[in-house]
Amino acid sequence: MMDKSPLEEKTASLNFIEALIEKDIQNHKNGGRVHTRFPPEPNGYLHIGHAKSICLNFGLAKKYNGKCNLRFDDTNPVKEDVEYVDSIMEDVRWLGFEWNGEPLYASDYFDQLYVWAEKMIVDGKAYVDEQTSEEIAAQKGTPTVPGKESPFRNRTSQENLDLFRRMKAGEFNDGEKILRAKGDMASDNMHMRDPIMYRIIHKEHHRTGDKWCIYPMYDFTHGQSDYLEGITHSICTLEFEVHRPLYNWYLDQLVEPGYRPQQIEFARLNLSYTVMSKRKLLELVQKNYVSGWDDPRMPTIGGIRRRGYTPEAVRDFADRIGVAKRDNVIDVSLMEFCVREDLNKKAARLMVVIDPVKLVIENYPAEKTEWVEVENNPEDPASGNRMMPFSREIFIERDDFMEEAPKKYFRLTPGGEVRLKGAYIIKCTGVKKNASGNIIEITCIYEPESRSGSGTEASQRKIKGTLHWVDAKNALPVEVRLYDRLFNHEDPGGQEDDFKNYLNPDSLKILSNCMAEPSVKTLKIQDRVQFQRQGYFCVDYDSTPEKIIFNRTVTLKDTWAKVAAKE
Repeated sequence: MMDKSPLEEKTASLNFIEALIEKDIQNHKNGGRVHTRFPPEPNGYLHIGHAKSICLNFGLAKKYNGKCNLRFDDTNPVKEDVEYVDSIMEDVRWLGFEWNGEPLYASDYFDQLYVWAEKMIVDGKAYVDEQTSEEIAAQKGTPTVPGKESPFRNRTSQENLDLFRRMKAGEFNDGEKILRAKGDMASDNMHMRDPIMYRIIHKEHHRTGDKWCIYPMYDFTHGQSDYLEGITHSICTLEFEVHRPLYNWYLDQLVEPGYRPQQIEFARLNLSYTVMSKRKLLELVQKNYVSGWDDPRMPTIGGIRRRGYTPEAVRDFADRIGVAKRDNVIDVSLMEFCVREDLNKKAARLMVVIDPVKLVIENYPAEKTEWVEVENNPEDPASGNRMMPFSREIFIERDDFMEEAPKKYFRLTPGGEVRLKGAYIIKCTGVKKNASGNIIEITCIYEPESRSGSGTEASQRKIKGTLHWVDAKNALPVEVRLYDRLFNHEDPGGQEDDFKNYLNPDSLKILSNCMAEPSVKTLKIQDRVQFQRQGYFCVDYDSTPEKIIFNRTVTLKDTWAKVAAKE
């Protein structure tokens, strides 16, 4: 078997979009330029699926020394708002990308689109229709049955032009008239059956004000906008594949043969245990199943940012899943793995006890406080060490102690020994309980010569269990929000019943009596840390100097894999 040539090996390592782009560059198509765009509609907040598209479009431009435009598809003033424009720009920049020049808008081209619409009317390729939306839908037929022509299709160009100009002048009510292209009512492609070009909407636009009361449809705007901006590769998700012939047909009616943007479709991102439908996400917000669009359980970019995900982890996730030509479902655990991989390298380790129980070291001097040295991040030697206070009374996790422990339980038990991380070996001597039988205090003794790093023989003694802890005299109370997956079904949106039936009742647990080492007071909003043996956490926006609130970003291990294995 012959070895592959370097060119063949390189081609094999490219995804299908990169292979098409490199072929275009080799053939000097469009002068070898690569110019992409990201065209969101400013009618809501972006989610992780949009993040994949952002990484793809901006990433391709960067890889091939090209440009990527940010163009807002603002053709429907009923649903759009400058709030969404601002949030989208923030999301793109948070992911680490910068667009070419100033942000662009479909509304930048309203004047040119109107001129082109009149041209199509004059050329006998568009007409004003007065039917209701129900009548139009009924006449369109089905994919196997040809549609029927509108009774208004054969008006003269002059009559259509007059009506269209009166539409623009505001003489008619919303929905009273529309402009349609003369496509092919027998086409196998339903989008080619006299598509709507303009509709009447008496609503002020966030950029053009009340200049217009007619607005172009997305299908009449998309291809022409790409053309006007000189886009070479128009990257879209698969649902737009059937729209491509219409985009090309419009350009063929309006501009000279030659340059055309090339639309390339890829499979959109579908994540397990997640819904990506804007309608369903909006329902979750409006009915208060979540606290808002940036709730850390939401798949919005604002949500995952607030939860503590890093842009580096999201870009890594986008690279790992790549691009495909067919729809598939990506396991959300891969995204969580990417977050762990990134935070493991950069997050400082802290001692935080989320379910504290007091532990008293009976033979430790009552008034003494010493400082012990612990490492900030073993994965980052440059991060150095920090000093933590240690005294007679400390807090440990309640589930780090059991009176009657199973055989392989290596934490604290009556008569058992453990090492306190960065400090001493202790041995349990007893417990104190309240009237209800609950443990309120654990008593121990310590081995003075066993302090970590002291170089003594006792400090080298092997102990199977190591616990994190917080000094009781210096501990700071913090709130910890334990976020988990919002749904407990792998495909909540694909079931026959209501997707909300699969909401995870344990997706948020708020713990208000947690205890943290004093260094947490130096943290800032959005700082990410690892709680020793607990997981990765992020300082929430709601935090104040008086009350620090942590969101759990992700656990240390994929706990859901264990659940799935049991099922």
